[in-house]
Amino acid sequence: MAAPAPGLISVFSSPQELGASLAQLVAQRAASCLAGARARFALGLSGGSLVSMLARELPAAAAPAGPASLARWTLGFCDERLVPFEHAESTYGLYRTHLLSRLPIPDGRVITINPQLPVQEAAEDYAQKLRQAFQGDSIPVFDLLILGVGPDGHTCSLFPDHPLLQEREKIVAPISDSPKPPPQRVTLTLPVLNAARTVIFVATGEGKAAVLKRILEDKEENPLPAALVQPHTGKLCWFLDEAAARLLTVPFEKHSAL
Repeated sequence: MAAPAPGLISVFSSPQELGASLAQLVAQRAASCLAGARARFALGLSGGSLVSMLARELPAAAAPAGPASLARWTLGFCDERLVPFEHAESTYGLYRTHLLSRLPIPDGRVITINPQLPVQEAAEDYAQKLRQAFQGDSIPVFDLLILGVGPDGHTCSLFPDHPLLQEREKIVAPISDSPKPPPQRVTLTLPVLNAARTVIFVATGEGKAAVLKRILEDKEENPLPAALVQPHTGKLCWFLDEAAARLLTVPFEKHSAL
C-alpha cells in the first residue's frame, strides 16, 4: 500500500548534479526569505556526506547575494555529536573547516552546542539558544532543513524504535545510547522537524535504495523515523541520485544535465 504524500521526489543522474541543484535551491530559498516579512533565512544542516556536498557547491551559489545577505542567515544543526569541535565526528567542526571558511555567516548567527557540557545540559543549552534565535516562535520554525537518512531509516539522531520518537514537549533532546557511535548526541525532535517551512531529504548511493522504498512506498504500522517527518504546513522534498532511487516505483521527477 502506498504511503500518503511522500513529497516531491527529484532524482538526479549523479551526486554532483544533485549537489549543484541543492545549493541553488538553498540560495533561492534564502533570497526569497530575505525579501519577505521576516527578512532573515533560518537554515538547519545535517552532517555526513552533506558536508562535502555543500562545501563544494554552496559558496559559489550564495556568492552573488553578497555578504550583507549572509549576515541575515541563521544557521543551526539538526543534530550534533557530543565531541570537541576539533574532533573528526563534530558536525559543526566539519562545516567550520570545509564550508564556513568560505561562506562568511557571522559567528553570532551560527548556533552550536556547547560540547563541554554533559549531554542533558548540552541539549537544554542548545534549546535555549534556539529559543533566543527564534523569538516569537513557540517552536523554532526553520525556513529550510536539510536532512539525511541512514540505511536503517534514522534521520538526525532519531533512531528506529527509540523513545525519542515519542517526544512531543522538548525541541531538543539528548541521546546517550545512540546505536551509531559516538553514543552521546543532541538532536532536534520531530515537533521541530515538522514545523519547518521546507524539509529536503538528501540520499545518494545504492546503500539507501531499500530503505527509501520502505519510506516512500510502504505504509508501515511502525514507521521508520524518516517517514515520521511530515511537515504540518511546510513542503517536503526528496533529492536522490539514480542509485538511491533505483527501487522506486512511485512517480518522481527526473533531472539530468543539459
